[in-house]
Amino acid sequence: MNFRLPFRAGLTVAALVGASIAAFAQTPASASGSAELTVQYNHPLHAVSPTLYGLMTEEINHSYDGGLYAELIRDRTFFNREHHDFRKIWNLDQNAEDGISISVDDQTGPSDALPYSLKLTAAKASPSDPGGVDNPGYWGVPVWPNTTYHASIYLKAAGDDNPGPVTMAIVNKETGKVMASATFPAAGAAWKQYTATMRTGNVAESENNFVRVTVSHPGSVLMNVVSLFPPTYDNQKNGDRIDLMQKMAAMHPTFLRFPGGNYLEGNTLADWYDWKITIGPIVDRPTHPSPWGYQSSDGMGLLEFLEWCQDLHMQPVLAVYAGYALDRQHIPPGPELEPYVKDALEEIQYVTGSTSTKWGAVRARDGHPAPFHLKYVEIGNEDFFDPSHSYSGSHGRFAQFARAIRKAYPNLKLIATMPVKGDVQPDVVDDHFYRTPQEFLNDTHHYDKMSRKGPKIFVGEWATMEGSPTPDFGAALSDAAWMTGLERNSDLVIMASYAPLFVNVNPMAAQWGTNLIGYDSMHSYGSPSYYAQVMFSKYLGNQVVASKLTGAGPLCFESVTRDEATHTLYVKVVNASPKAQPLTLHIEGAGEVAHSGTLVTLEAKSTHATNTITDPRNVVPHTEEVNWFGSDVHRTFAPYSINVIEMHVQ
Repeated sequence: MNFRLPFRAGLTVAALVGASIAAFAQTPASASGSAELTVQYNHPLHAVSPTLYGLMTEEINHSYDGGLYAELIRDRTFFNREHHDFRKIWNLDQNAEDGISISVDDQTGPSDALPYSLKLTAAKASPSDPGGVDNPGYWGVPVWPNTTYHASIYLKAAGDDNPGPVTMAIVNKETGKVMASATFPAAGAAWKQYTATMRTGNVAESENNFVRVTVSHPGSVLMNVVSLFPPTYDNQKNGDRIDLMQKMAAMHPTFLRFPGGNYLEGNTLADWYDWKITIGPIVDRPTHPSPWGYQSSDGMGLLEFLEWCQDLHMQPVLAVYAGYALDRQHIPPGPELEPYVKDALEEIQYVTGSTSTKWGAVRARDGHPAPFHLKYVEIGNEDFFDPSHSYSGSHGRFAQFARAIRKAYPNLKLIATMPVKGDVQPDVVDDHFYRTPQEFLNDTHHYDKMSRKGPKIFVGEWATMEGSPTPDFGAALSDAAWMTGLERNSDLVIMASYAPLFVNVNPMAAQWGTNLIGYDSMHSYGSPSYYAQVMFSKYLGNQVVASKLTGAGPLCFESVTRDEATHTLYVKVVNASPKAQPLTLHIEGAGEVAHSGTLVTLEAKSTHATNTITDPRNVVPHTEEVNWFGSDVHRTFAPYSINVIEMHVQ
């Protein structure tokens, strides 16, 4: 903001009998030379980091608005009102009498954060001939049969000519049929939020719909914060899309880095991620520009990030703003930076403080009295782009933040976005890699000989840049190969997260070429790289064991870990070659007994093979039970394959 082949274990005697032997040991004529992988099961080298695989997120590609955040109304607060650009999204729904008009009222709004409103005026309207405004949603509004939606709106009468009740409906684009609707009472003289539910009947599943807000009598009404939510994950209020949360849960993430990279900084100093405007009731959030060309609703605010961590049992990795903007402006260290240091300390207090603290009490007011556990704080994002070099010196921006945070919160681990000079050192340094497949394949030993005496490493953003809008299988192979190196060096590399995580695949929705999970308004899919991530995180021990690969081609990669408590061995083999790779696995310390396990394989006939919104399961893992007797296992790995063997070793 690499590349992999799984070898999966848990073999039993039956696999060595009859047809299973041929399937397990055959070597096609096109195969590479036979290789040997020797594993010393009883020789652990070091622990696997318990937080090795996690998630990095930011508002890009409509990751939150139009993505994970389940709100269906686009531009619910009419934020482009100054130049009437909101009309590019909100369309006038003129009735047959041609009596409907809209305008912006900048004199009144439902809150100090939103001191304006949309004025809907009906010169002529009736129950049989209503009129109002239409909203397209985020490239469509999803409809499922027999489903309940939660609608809300802030309304205020514009004067004595009250048009009466206001109706919100989901309408099919092609047929004009109302799929579900709800009616709110006539607005009063003061601003008030009105809520209702609407339910679809036995209708066909469709995303080809829009939302219509109408009145049925002459008069004027003011409105803002027009909102519609489908069912959400765990039925959370102001919550998240179910399918996307489920896909992330399948990745077994251990942490979430938020609020994101460039999204933290903003395009200019004025656009920084001010967490204080993202908390509290939605009506008190003024929205702010994302650096990717659209406005963020801030429905996904600081508390929602923390609850996301809670829902998926992840550690929060909190990034605090450190005085640098994407246009390469910066706030110099010293007195000018001090207000931002104070803001970071208050943000940490909001996350971790008891209700007896100022910001812990605010968090409780927002609905979460219990503090969140926080271990890691990252100071800034990609400050190596700062031409002033104001971040990394002895008296730089990092040092100023670090001194203050360590004084107030000595137990926190601090992450720097680049190597730092001087006596104030980080606990962890964040490395970022966006590379071609060949670059990752050539660099799987990147961390093998790096010193263990300095800070630990967080590979906070990385991805193979091939395939659009999501990776193809060639990218998945190089991703997997790179991850074998991360696992082997997980005494040094304590965290790693692919980026970007999400992309809305509709035209004009994306700003980045290669992204892990794709979706439209109704459906989602995992890329081949997504399934590689799932396999690597699911099948992972807690110790790296000694292993040696010999005789393999240059495009064969491996990683071996074990779980001592469960006597489970995880062998990962990535064959990025167009030729099959025969391999003999020697397991020292396993004993001459029968063993059982599972082999999981992700493979494709071509590196260009991929998944799409219309063909989401073209490349997915397949699983088979495997058995073997003794200390040797023979396997020929398919061309272009990622393999994991989960072995239960006696």
